[in-house]
Amino acid sequence: MRTLRFLLQKEFRQIFRDPSILRIILVLPVIQLLILPWAADYEIKEIKLAVVDLDHSGYSMKMINKIISSEYFVLTDYSSSYLSALDDVDKDKADLVLQIPVNFEKDLIKESQAKLFIAINAINGVKANLGGAYLQNIIQDYNREVRLQWKQIPRFSPETQIEITSSNWFNPLMNYKYFMVPGILVLLLTMVGTNLTAVNIVREKEIGTIEQINVTPVRKFHFILGKLIPFWILGLFVLTIGLGISRFVYGIIPAGNFGTIYVLAAVYLLAVLGLGLLLSTYSANQQQAMLLSFFIMMIFVLMSGLYTSIDSMPGWAKMITKFNPVTYFIEVMRMVVLKGSSLTDIRYHLLAITGFAVVLNGWAVVSYRKRS
Repeated sequence: MRTLRFLLQKEFRQIFRDPSILRIILVLPVIQLLILPWAADYEIKEIKLAVVDLDHSGYSMKMINKIISSEYFVLTDYSSSYLSALDDVDKDKADLVLQIPVNFEKDLIKESQAKLFIAINAINGVKANLGGAYLQNIIQDYNREVRLQWKQIPRFSPETQIEITSSNWFNPLMNYKYFMVPGILVLLLTMVGTNLTAVNIVREKEIGTIEQINVTPVRKFHFILGKLIPFWILGLFVLTIGLGISRFVYGIIPAGNFGTIYVLAAVYLLAVLGLGLLLSTYSANQQQAMLLSFFIMMIFVLMSGLYTSIDSMPGWAKMITKFNPVTYFIEVMRMVVLKGSSLTDIRYHLLAITGFAVVLNGWAVVSYRKRS
């Protein structure tokens, strides 16, 4: 224990003497939590719309007004030429083209049906899918309004009427920040834990202090603990900063217990710190350690369910996510913050992350070799 205490004192002195580490720990979480939740918005507005109106009727104008008043679309062109609208798409002046055919109002009144043509710029697939879905929903809503105006409802309607009402559980207002901020907080812990520890042992090799440690009777287990514990404490400090920003900037108060978050975060940090230490034992210099860390982090983040749903992934990708510790912690953070889950509800997640921590840290201890 005395040896471990001296190692911890050495590590904390090195950390607080390095201003770059302090900036990463104190400044990085604040900047990312203040910027990323506003940028990672699932709701798209100000979609550029070009309308080709070949009918110029009252019904077509009402429909166009309804689309523009939805605040999702901006009318960038109103003409009678489809080629002109398509040219706007080529010049990135329009994202969608809505063509209203001739006799639109006449067919709608006489035949009780009419056709519309929608062309979508699919270079940006997300914007195209959402923009097309928004436009179709608005048109369907307009169609219902027209039918209600025409329909003569008798005093006692013989038709069966089913009314559907819905309510959103756990996030009633569908505020995407309540969904994204917990996941971004997990991302910050992962980046701080993995990147800082990945360059830790490598830096010792480059400055030559690792050789001095290797000739001492310090055990490998104590050496790894001395590298791990300081960043584990700093990781919990970063989590506290992130939860404070979530509370005072975004008004996010976890529905569950803070203790549940900290228990899982403590185990999760052991896992990602072990991963960083493992990478550092296999790297010859800091550049190699950073590149390995960046490569693994990209895979972990993109396949964690932070930005895309895991349910929409193919079967082989879902299998990979089961070996991704970030996936488990993001799911737990959202469960605790939005749903109010307890330790009993997340016991399987806790068990999986504990397994990652044991395997990665054990591997780091075994892979580190002292050379005299």
